[in-house]
Amino acid sequence: MGKTLYDKVYDKHVVYQGEDQPSILYIDLHLIHEVTSPQAFEGLRINNRVVSRPDRTLATMDHSIPTTDRSLPFRDEVAQKQVKTLEENCREFGIQLFDLHSENQGIVHVIAPELGITQPGQTIVCGDSHTSTHGAFGALAFGIGTSEVEHVLATQTLKQDKAKTLAINITGEPPKGTSAKDLILSLIGKLGHDFATGHVIEYRGEVIRNLTMEERMTVCNMSIEMGGRAGLIQPDEVTFNYLKDKEYAPKGEQWEEALAEWRLLYTDDDAVFDQTVEFDANEVVPQVTWGTNPGQGAGITDVVPSPEDLPISQRKSAEKALQYMGLEQERRLTQ
Repeated sequence: MGKTLYDKVYDKHVVYQGEDQPSILYIDLHLIHEVTSPQAFEGLRINNRVVSRPDRTLATMDHSIPTTDRSLPFRDEVAQKQVKTLEENCREFGIQLFDLHSENQGIVHVIAPELGITQPGQTIVCGDSHTSTHGAFGALAFGIGTSEVEHVLATQTLKQDKAKTLAINITGEPPKGTSAKDLILSLIGKLGHDFATGHVIEYRGEVIRNLTMEERMTVCNMSIEMGGRAGLIQPDEVTFNYLKDKEYAPKGEQWEEALAEWRLLYTDDDAVFDQTVEFDANEVVPQVTWGTNPGQGAGITDVVPSPEDLPISQRKSAEKALQYMGLEQERRLTQ
């Protein structure tokens, strides 16, 4: 039997597999920021440990930074302390940091692709739920907790149970005026915000192949909003053209060698997914979220739903969301 893209990347990174135990996965790239890393570094100090692979670790400021003049003092003392602490930790443990004054500083899940640091076939983790963004490149990428951040810093590995696989085959053609965000929100609205729990999603079909890398990143970014562990898209010429000549991408002979490996990252024709879903992109309309999670959304021509019309399990959440948003049920979303 053939393998899915997820199986290929996962299996290649297993460094130890005990009987009836989670796998120990090698992590190619560990992205860190100022919010979920301080406790992890302190844990290293307490246990007299070092960072196993600082060359496989990259830090940037991206959660608590001001959006105004960065030469001015922070208004938020906690945020300023987080930023200062990350600077001190990276200096002490020898980790590359894109700080507030670096031209490469930015949103961690944006700068890594833009610089060519994110590459197909990698395992990537970060103390942030939307690490699934990098799956647009055919990388197995997922968010981890603070204790896991410490574990990866210390060992460059992570204990991980193998997930189930979910294929979402998208056919048709998105109507004019809709975006990749509308596409993924429509999917979440149809399937539910917990539909993919326990699964790694592979987005497939001509619609996905026609998306730009930025659009693919948008789709994979929101895999977590469907409950998925990660999202994946098969790397192709769009991926390779995006990465070519990026600052940290392979060059020369190394580029050709990397391409040869990346072209093997696809789901075999005879591979079997644990679950498969078909979705018609012709159904997509511009989306508006009326509530407090991406599953609470609808097309702009729809009305704000009445909680009584929803499944019993969703009613209480909908009532709270409508109260919080200050919306009235049965009102058109375009008003």
